[in-house]
Amino acid sequence: MTGPVGDDAVGRAFAAVDRRLFLPWAQRGHAAEDRPLPIGHGQTCSQPSTVAAMLRLLDVPPGTSVLDVGAGSGWTTVLLARLTGPAGTVLGVERVPELAAWGAANVARAAVPWARLLPAARGVLGAPRDDGWPRVLVSASPDVLPPALVDQVAPGGRMVIPVAGTMLVVDRAADGSVQLTEHGTYRFVPLVED
Repeated sequence: MTGPVGDDAVGRAFAAVDRRLFLPWAQRGHAAEDRPLPIGHGQTCSQPSTVAAMLRLLDVPPGTSVLDVGAGSGWTTVLLARLTGPAGTVLGVERVPELAAWGAANVARAAVPWARLLPAARGVLGAPRDDGWPRVLVSASPDVLPPALVDQVAPGGRMVIPVAGTMLVVDRAADGSVQLTEHGTYRFVPLVED
């Protein structure tokens, strides 16, 4: 498999987290393939090389708090938990209730109690909190950058999000100003707002 391999924190996280455990039984034989795999309800478990690229762009420091939007099966939530370590916290949110329940069970089995996956609140994009999130990973693609998610990035924080096929890094400075950079083209399932 290309992409995830590496002797950095992301490569080590991939080595520690078995993708098969986050796939439906019928897809587990394909876990090592570098492609998105269906997990039901029109959603996918993203291509490993794409996830690795996103995690490297996100640059997750140990001990930080991360919001994982579109957490699906919980695979990215657990990868993020490996990056934050037990001093951090990871919250995955998933809008499809059946996937959220399955993903929550997968996260619980992964023995990373500092991570959890919850159903997304109806009508709420992400998981707003007063002080924002130092890191936000979004694994579904909106047509335009959602201000509601940008607002959830803490000062000094970063979000990685595919928008209309282009991977964006959204950096919020300490003064609240926002800078966007583009990092290649990718295909994702659409980000649906209820």
